[in-house]
Amino acid sequence: MTILVTGATGRIGSAVVDHLAQAGASVRALTRSPGKAQFPAGVEAVAGDPADIDAMRAALTGIDTLFLLVANVPDELTQAITTLSLAREAGVQGIVYLSVYKGGDYVDAPHFIGKHAVERMIAVMNLPATVLRPAYFMQNDFAQKEPLLGAGVFGVPLGSKGVSMVDTRDIAEAAAIELLRRKRAAGPLPPETYDLVGPDALTGPALARIWSEAMGREVRYGGDDLDVLESRLRSFAPAWLAYDLKVMMRRYQEDGAVASEAEVERFAGLLGHRPRSYRDFAAEVARGWRGV
Repeated sequence: MTILVTGATGRIGSAVVDHLAQAGASVRALTRSPGKAQFPAGVEAVAGDPADIDAMRAALTGIDTLFLLVANVPDELTQAITTLSLAREAGVQGIVYLSVYKGGDYVDAPHFIGKHAVERMIAVMNLPATVLRPAYFMQNDFAQKEPLLGAGVFGVPLGSKGVSMVDTRDIAEAAAIELLRRKRAAGPLPPETYDLVGPDALTGPALARIWSEAMGREVRYGGDDLDVLESRLRSFAPAWLAYDLKVMMRRYQEDGAVASEAEVERFAGLLGHRPRSYRDFAAEVARGWRGV
């Protein structure tokens, strides 16, 4: 039988596909453009996305394990709930769902509370699923290249409460571990939930100091102005998404998203190693930007 990976061409999904292929698993990768996708040898590319019920029914045929990653889109909740229902009808015995850290707390952030609603379905329907709740992605800060290299500014308005940011490589590794564990089991396994969190509580000013060290130049924090953030996001993203992310940042500023040591240790136990630190991430990225 085969593992179906949704979101297979994105940063996390493509890394999950690579991990599974390296482990010798039979993998089917869902993509809107199978002819353009580049996957490891042996990976089956199929057309579709979670918004297309007929395509999802076809993609789930012959599948025993599902990695469900739904993009931040206006109908994300509908897509996720429908896909889980189709998977249940298809007899899928193992599911790994990518949710979000603090999803049940950030009730005014649409893509947070939507993922929490999906978790509610998984719990009530007693689906054989592992729920992974990643914190804010370190790799989101690739978008800071221009302000960091140009003006020497770290521009993400995270505030001063702290966020336990996580490396997407650790997310993909954790997803692959759980997918393989569920696939190799003799039958459906009990539900599991993991908070995928980094080892440090990172604030905006602390991140500016980390980048100063990594780049060997002074980097200042750009401040907490959320209206400026929304305006900047609206220059390249739809208004609904810009506002969604603004609300998320407001909650980071007001409440933070700091993991407990127990959450970090549980994640480390799943990975078999400590999750990557932001300092190591920034140093690696800065070396790449310098071409060394």
